Amino acid sequence: MTEARLKSGLWARGLMRLIETQGGSAMMLKRGDDDAGAVLIVLTDRTGSSAVLRDSALGAGWERIPMETPEALDTYLERQKRYDPDLWLLEFTLNDIAAPVETFLPGRSE
Repeated sequence: MTEARLKSGLWARGLMRLIETQGGSAMMLKRGDDDAGAVLIVLTDRTGSSAVLRDSALGAGWERIPMETPEALDTYLERQKRYDPDLWLLEFTLNDIAAPVETFLPGRSE
């Protein structure tokens, strides 16, 4: 039996709204398929630090990928967009990305 999952569009918009209620800023960089596109989140802060959150392949929450440079981030995102044309790409600007925001972000099947 398959596990019930939220549609990607609904989930992406819900994540954006949650971040905004927590005092962060959320922007949609790329709209994917409303039903089944994967969701990647770019985290940035005022110091220029960045990381990417992606839904864990095993469905066990979020996986954080630190990005050392803006160029590394651009390269990673371009590769992901080529791999998955249905991808949703969100950007969350927070006070400090060192704080584990993924602890309160719900997964797709929660």
